[in-house]
Amino acid sequence: MTAPDRLIPLPAGRLLSIWRDVAEKEENEALRGLLCNAQVLAESCFLGERRMFDGPGAVLEAMTVGEMEALLQRLAGKESSLPAGANPNFDPARFRAMRRDRA
Repeated sequence: MTAPDRLIPLPAGRLLSIWRDVAEKEENEALRGLLCNAQVLAESCFLGERRMFDGPGAVLEAMTVGEMEALLQRLAGKESSLPAGANPNFDPARFRAMRRDRA
């Protein structure tokens, strides 16, 4: 994926509007978060003067969850300490315990 050359943070009111719009259509919390994040990135990522994505569907088609997370952290003023594509919720100890239970 080509990285955006500009990330423009959205005003708090727009973020709330996105959340409300998606919440009306989606009950599942995980899907709601993913769709909200995709909409935020669709409106925030620019190449030159043009938006990189036509909408949230284009974001979901082009990016992994890890790539989305890294850009969202940059939008929030944080740099990601995770490598691209890494799952921030992965718990290695829990994974090892689950593998032991299967053996």
